[in-house]
Amino acid sequence: MRYTVETEREDDGRWIAEVVELPGVLKYGQTRDEAIAHAEALALRVMADRIEHGEHIVEPIQITFAAA
Repeated sequence: MRYTVETEREDDGRWIAEVVELPGVLKYGQTRDEAIAHAEALALRVMADRIEHGEHIVEPIQITFAAA
């Protein structure tokens, strides 16, 4: 599965990154790269939680993040 990370700069200078395919997975960072890294880490935690609770697809998992 491919995940898209969208970023935007806030008025206060911080960056926000959101994983589009995982509603609610968004994180702030002082730089664009930092925000993306935090969002990717949160996405992996969310996916791990879903797998632990049996909410995953039954095919092999291949994760790719693409910054938009």
